[in-house]
Amino acid sequence: MCVHLIPHNVSLDLIISDRQSKVDIALLKDKQLIELHEERGNTAFQVGDIYLGKVQRVMPGLNAAFVAVGHEKDAFLHYLDLGPQFKSLQRFCELFKAKKLNNPGLERFRNEAEIPKDGKIGDVLKPGMEVLVQIAKEPISTKGPRVTSEISLAGRYVVLVPFQDRVSVSQKIRTNEERSRLRDAVTAVKPQNYGVIVRTVAEGKKVEEIENDLRDLVNRWKSIIEGMAKVAAPAKVIGEMSRTSTILRDMLNAEFNSIVVDSQQLHEEVQQYLRNKAPEKESLLRLHKGKPELFEHLGITKQIKSAFGKHVTIKNGAYLVIEHTEAMHVIDVNSGPRTNKDQDQETNALDVNLEAAREVARQLRLRDMGGIIVVDFIDLGDPENRKKLFDKLRDEMSTDRARHNILPPTKFGLIQITRQRVRPEMSVKTLEKCPTCGGSGEVEPTVLFEDGLENNIAYILQQQNERSLTVQVHPYIGGYLTKGLFSPVRRWMFKYRRRISIETSAELQFLEYHFLNSRGEEIRI
Repeated sequence: MCVHLIPHNVSLDLIISDRQSKVDIALLKDKQLIELHEERGNTAFQVGDIYLGKVQRVMPGLNAAFVAVGHEKDAFLHYLDLGPQFKSLQRFCELFKAKKLNNPGLERFRNEAEIPKDGKIGDVLKPGMEVLVQIAKEPISTKGPRVTSEISLAGRYVVLVPFQDRVSVSQKIRTNEERSRLRDAVTAVKPQNYGVIVRTVAEGKKVEEIENDLRDLVNRWKSIIEGMAKVAAPAKVIGEMSRTSTILRDMLNAEFNSIVVDSQQLHEEVQQYLRNKAPEKESLLRLHKGKPELFEHLGITKQIKSAFGKHVTIKNGAYLVIEHTEAMHVIDVNSGPRTNKDQDQETNALDVNLEAAREVARQLRLRDMGGIIVVDFIDLGDPENRKKLFDKLRDEMSTDRARHNILPPTKFGLIQITRQRVRPEMSVKTLEKCPTCGGSGEVEPTVLFEDGLENNIAYILQQQNERSLTVQVHPYIGGYLTKGLFSPVRRWMFKYRRRISIETSAELQFLEYHFLNSRGEEIRI
């Protein structure tokens, strides 16, 4: 597992917003949104979670098995995802659960023979067996999660792989001297029977930092085994870190400009993580207070609305059309009215394609699109120009943390991309149902809106006896309610003898409104 380095002249900002039942995480590169994540408190299955599962069915035709892990759909476990040391893992877990082993560490455990790469699932798994598995791909659509028995535990500097004894170093570390230093350092401190992958972020780090990270992961493995012995399948043994902490772990090697959060609880969580794992970055953490909301304040809401539609504008009139099918994603590049009369058609097409390549790479990462993607660029007649386009797209996608493969353009201008998909695609609805007519095309008289709003205000202040009230509305409605010396809100305060504040938010639909009490809690009517 490796993390791509970001060039030093790039400014990265991590923005984390607590929104009641979920946490929204945005990564900005030079103030432009490039990644968007959503972490819901009730998400049951996340990549990296470890379960004690029970084999339900063995499918020889698929060379795979379906394993119950507590999801409504059984998890899919292919023979190739068992890992060569599956028998060692299975025997160790069985012995420890039967209390025939007292130490959850692997230093003195003798491994079983590796399973053959071309073996059969029925020779290894039987219905009713309990197996320790890790979520490799989250449930998507009607499919259950995909799991693996080749357990790996990711830390900040290294990845721990139990039942192996090999040390490997990320290919992103180029110098032979540094690769040798890291390999020798890890080999000297790692316990026996644990494999280690040294991550890119370990480059230049002290041996003590790497050793501490390795020790934490070994202790985590021991906690997994101890937890496994206490549960009956199917059951979760241990969860991956929160999405927030995972992104911090994977991305903090880059040149961050700031980390901004908008709740005290999140601030404390991130601060604790930074203090333990990257104290040099703690000064970058800031807490946003007050109004407007964090995403709106930084212009992220507007970027989200403009980036997730079917049509995505690039610049100078050029745009992308993004379509999704059951089998693949299709992206069409259009120049629109953009032309430069001082350039020929080939040069104009190349300019549009190069700009589109940057936006395509951003869209794949932003929406977390996976599987097969076909991009229909504008036709280029010159082979050298097709190579420039290919190199540009490959360069723009070099910082994408998902595994991907890009094929050179065909003579028709098509570029095929495969991109790793481990969780459902990020989707944001950009088209809104008309708040006035509800999609019917018929509306209530607008003169009744103010009366309806005042009726609700009167009920809250008089019947519920609230001492003060904040009304959240769309900016246009807010302007109407507060305009003039005898504005509606002034009349209401004089009439009901209560303090009434108007708060505007561009995220609200035109005639949508909410009421907050003096403690900032929403009042349900």
